[in-house]
Amino acid sequence: MSDRSIAELWEWAEYYCPWCYVMAVRVHRVQPEYAGRVLAHTRFFPLELFNHEAPPRDVLEQEWWLAAIQEPDASFVPYTAPDWPATTLPAFEAVWAARQQGMDVAMGLDLAVRRAFFGESRNIGDRSVLLELARAADLDFARFERDFASPAARAAVAEEGRIGREQYHVRGTPTMMLQDGTRLRTPLAMARVRNRRIVSVPPLPCVGDGCTDSTRALFDSAIEQRRLQDMREIFRDSTIDSFPASDAPSWSPLRIGAP
Repeated sequence: MSDRSIAELWEWAEYYCPWCYVMAVRVHRVQPEYAGRVLAHTRFFPLELFNHEAPPRDVLEQEWWLAAIQEPDASFVPYTAPDWPATTLPAFEAVWAARQQGMDVAMGLDLAVRRAFFGESRNIGDRSVLLELARAADLDFARFERDFASPAARAAVAEEGRIGREQYHVRGTPTMMLQDGTRLRTPLAMARVRNRRIVSVPPLPCVGDGCTDSTRALFDSAIEQRRLQDMREIFRDSTIDSFPASDAPSWSPLRIGAP
């Protein structure tokens, strides 16, 4: 199978975000069905870089349980550790370092980091915690340590976030997207927050395994987008190759202002 046939499904995500965790669990559950056809992966969107502060803990803890009831396979517990993460930038950097060893490696660590925060009350802003998670992952730990310590990690995370905001107009997380920038609807009931309090919640579109078909639809959209892109590229290539360099086409292109 050629690289041209591999579709991509992106989740612009933040590590504080409980909804991103739910979507990550669902994507991991479906991904094996699309092996070799769709590559689903996280795109970095650290909200603290754009809001100039981390998301407030009191709002997150209200959303925490609303996210939990929507996905039983996502482990959520009350956060009981004495040290709440003041930043998630080290988590982004850790997953970037894992990404240097392959997207599958990165996605494994990505899910482990989210589970550590929401399901194990671990401070994912603490580099020592992230090193412990990486040591337990299936990766080259010595190489990971070097990449994690590199200034290139923070720069790459910030640059990817900038691209998300400026090129793809991402404004919140999670944002599910195709390679061409098409946004996809997430099967989540996310709360409306006003003055740091949840004021309303839409009906749940699905729960747990009942969301599997909706998640498959995201993957199918990626395949269809890739198929159409492949067709456009094949048509473009065949058009370019249809005339020898020494021969002019028999038709004349239109010109602005032509009689």
